Amino acid sequence: MTKKNVEPRLLKGFQDQLPPKSKIRQEVIGKIISIYEKYGFTFIETPAIEIKEILLGPGGENINKEIFFLETPEGEPSCLRFDHTVPFARVIAQYPDKIKVPFRRYTIGSVWRADKPGIGRYREFLQMDIDIAGTPNTAADAEIIAIMVEVMRILGFKNFQVQINNRKLIDALLIQNGIKNIDTQKHILRVIDKLQKVGIENIRKELGEGRIDESGDPIKGVGLPDNIIDKIINFISIIGKTRKEIIQNIKKHLSEQLESQQSISTMEELDQYLSALDIQDTEASFSPSLTRGLDYYSGPVFEMTLKDAQHIGSVMGGGRYDGLVSRFTDKNIPCTGMSIGIDRLISAMEELQLFNTQKALYDVIITRIGKVPITEALSIAQELRNAHLRVSVYLGKKSKETLGEQLSHADHYNIPIAIILGEDELKRGEICIKDLHYGEKARENIKDRNQYREAGTVSQVTIPREKMLETITKLLDKNY
Repeated sequence: MTKKNVEPRLLKGFQDQLPPKSKIRQEVIGKIISIYEKYGFTFIETPAIEIKEILLGPGGENINKEIFFLETPEGEPSCLRFDHTVPFARVIAQYPDKIKVPFRRYTIGSVWRADKPGIGRYREFLQMDIDIAGTPNTAADAEIIAIMVEVMRILGFKNFQVQINNRKLIDALLIQNGIKNIDTQKHILRVIDKLQKVGIENIRKELGEGRIDESGDPIKGVGLPDNIIDKIINFISIIGKTRKEIIQNIKKHLSEQLESQQSISTMEELDQYLSALDIQDTEASFSPSLTRGLDYYSGPVFEMTLKDAQHIGSVMGGGRYDGLVSRFTDKNIPCTGMSIGIDRLISAMEELQLFNTQKALYDVIITRIGKVPITEALSIAQELRNAHLRVSVYLGKKSKETLGEQLSHADHYNIPIAIILGEDELKRGEICIKDLHYGEKARENIKDRNQYREAGTVSQVTIPREKMLETITKLLDKNY
């Protein structure tokens, strides 16, 4: 009977992480962690699966079609987490004796959303979150924004800007114009949140009677009168050269009521704190059109935009969510935080050529020719690893492989240095080192066969065994 193999394939909306991008991803994560920890954040990890009621609220009234619903072996309704914020709110409420607020945490892990996959849009994706729990102080929001800026700096981005708003500003605008119904307010916020995707004219239509989208489906409008729509459009279109100028322009659109003045005061404080943290207006600016779609945001919200790759969308974002922990406790525990979408961030870095896609997975490969015992290769590898070099011993798929086959493996993974162990050299206490990258560069544009061979010889040296580490270190320092 012929064996039937299972076809290797992925579920729709999922992806594998393969080298070299997986290595780059790991390095990006490490740099982000270094910024998080510099600001005093500590690591917390929560399960991928949560009780359904935890994620959706009592009775599941906030049910969302984008959630992966599961059931435990005991029959308990559960879900794959769709973000890290709700699980963090649970942790803060569940462990009051272990976690003393104010508390700063960061986390790294996959989240899952059962929405429609697309280019750069997956059903499982990695997020890196930070949160500060237990303080209403706007300085906490400022530090979150400062971290967003520092992450972009350390990763090499140049033309970026954090867009910042206060959800309470729009709330105040709506209230002063007689829109006090919570559901109507949420509908308006969801419409405004689509501004970058659909444009101002479509926003105007959705605030009114609605519109027909590109697929021909009707989109229900909010049903606001034209004069109110004009006020909302004028408000979300406010711009200015500096954060201070934008605040002054916002004041012209809001009344003297308490809600408006408190919201403006929050933005003025935020501007002062950002300046104290050395965050320039070009790096973080106020944008009255920013709302962010999640209902639990209650104050300042922020989103990182890329001026050179706007089509990629936001690569990180967050805001203040002072009421979320109250889902689990009667205590008042205000929180603020943000999340980085690693996959989208790396896509942006790749498009803007901020990393080398040919980066080597390790520094040195050790090859053998003739009857060199594998113990020699292992011993040399360990010496180099003790010197903190990344080393792979070529073990092969068969008992003997030619030097060409072994170096082809190094070429596939872009390894810069090869140690070639030969019987005669070892007897003389010598070792052969080949600079694979230099040899490749030296051969560029050479068509003559003899010159091609000579170029390869220049990149290869035979040295005394005791000079191995010194020689390899110099080669790596010089060229890589």
